[in-house]
Amino acid sequence: MTPATVFLQQPDFIRACYIVAFSLFIYGLSGLTGPRTAVRGNRIAAVGMAIAVVATLLNKGMGNWGLIVLGLAIGTAIGVPAARNVKMTQMPQMVALFNGVGGGAVALLAWVDFRNSGGFAHTPTYVTIFSLFAGIVGSVSFWGSNIAFGKLQEILPGRPITLGRGQQFVNGALFLLAVALGVAIAAGSHAQILIIGMLLAAAALGNLIVLPIGGADMPVVISLLNAFTGLSAAATGIALNNTALIVAGMIVGASGTILTRLMAEAMNRSIPAIVAGGFGGTVTAPGVEGPEGGGTVRSTSPDDVAIQLSYARLVVIVPGYGMAVAQAQHAVRELTRELEKRGVEVKFGIHPVAGRMPGHMNVLLAEADVPYDQLKEMDEINPEFPRADVVLVIGANDVTNPAAKDQPSSPIYGMPILEVDQAHSIIVLKRSMNSGFAGIDNPLFYNEKTALLFGDAKSSVSDVVSAVQDL
Repeated sequence: MTPATVFLQQPDFIRACYIVAFSLFIYGLSGLTGPRTAVRGNRIAAVGMAIAVVATLLNKGMGNWGLIVLGLAIGTAIGVPAARNVKMTQMPQMVALFNGVGGGAVALLAWVDFRNSGGFAHTPTYVTIFSLFAGIVGSVSFWGSNIAFGKLQEILPGRPITLGRGQQFVNGALFLLAVALGVAIAAGSHAQILIIGMLLAAAALGNLIVLPIGGADMPVVISLLNAFTGLSAAATGIALNNTALIVAGMIVGASGTILTRLMAEAMNRSIPAIVAGGFGGTVTAPGVEGPEGGGTVRSTSPDDVAIQLSYARLVVIVPGYGMAVAQAQHAVRELTRELEKRGVEVKFGIHPVAGRMPGHMNVLLAEADVPYDQLKEMDEINPEFPRADVVLVIGANDVTNPAAKDQPSSPIYGMPILEVDQAHSIIVLKRSMNSGFAGIDNPLFYNEKTALLFGDAKSSVSDVVSAVQDL
């Protein structure tokens, strides 16, 4: 063995590499505070991960190098094309799927550790406990993320799927079963059927936790499961005595937990209430009559929209999932340029849970080079609506629904919304009269100040741009 090899395999050198790696994780994470620095932050964190992987491979007795290389090759062959080719509208599904893979890997590591240690025989108790914790949480995260993926991909119905009144009893029984089997293993039982049963009970729990949650709550669920995966990875890092894995897992777990809490607050709902079973996913298609006969829909044309926008002083654009589906962000950016040429002030109102994942709208608009200072969060833009001449709502439904303010019987009552109904004029771009992901009709569409422009959002915005240019 050469002196260089001996030096590279020194524990102190490996620890130093881990310190560099998780320092880059933290520094890279700090770059994710805005679209301008997000790409650089991701690259810095990726370099940190590469260093952590290399440092881990330098450990003596790493095992079968052929299998390691094969695993890296398969992961690269699947991950790189998937990440490069995924559409922005399918990003939430990819996040759910990749997050689930992390949880599944942690669960398998717990099983492998059990087998290699003879059922944790002669293993320190704290290692056993953390490994079992990681196995349970990782399994819940893997199977729950698969259900979230299926709902977002519309392989499964977006509506809540429940066992009725016995749902919480079954969930509680599965949780207690998984914990009881884990306790039996930690107490000294070495039968492999115990850990298999523990992982299967956690798997069933993961499925049954997410199935009753409606599509409207999926952004919060993805964030919560991401936090679960991070915590399970940190626990695995403690069991394996891997510093980089501990730090990376805690970063993911902490950030996911904070994000979950912020999103739940943005919906004015508690996390336990969301996990207990959400609403949404049942899409109805009402006629042109308003709710309870409260009015009719007024349609408009691209030419009329162009006139209103061109002679406005302040226009607020509110994007939603419909913009993502139509890939209309570049057409929207072109529209803002045309309006700004005419001296129109343009701002964007962004709701925290618009789209199907945290920051979905911010990412789309950043991709289209919309200046970051034009993107206004809900608390910042709501006071601006009363002075807005025109609000252009592009595919946003639930986050603009005034029923959240004035209909106590509505399932979304109390949820903070973008108060677009305070503007002088409202134009809504919609493909049809179908309700949003929460499956709730929107009284905004029947407001006397509202006009609807029907059609694909990208085509509609492009038509409006052409009409503005012709004025």
